[in-house]
Amino acid sequence: MSADAAATLKAFTDVNHVKHLLLADFRRQMLLAYGAMVTDENSPVYRYGKRAFFVIDRQGIVRFMKIMDNPLDLLTPEDLLKAVKESGA
Repeated sequence: MSADAAATLKAFTDVNHVKHLLLADFRRQMLLAYGAMVTDENSPVYRYGKRAFFVIDRQGIVRFMKIMDNPLDLLTPEDLLKAVKESGA
């Protein structure tokens, strides 16, 4: 899920030959629903999404969620793969 526009994600998948579906949340509805949205009147950006990782199974159930306070923090590929395997998704 990305807060980028669908056209941006389409270009990314084409250039990088991504085989799986990437979802766009350009209107930031999912970010807000999952607590990954920051609204700060003192920020020049005002409303922005936090870096977040979700594993959602085929039935739409969230099996893993990690929302980072610092946008520079990333899960390692190993941690993300572990979350996917443990989720059963």
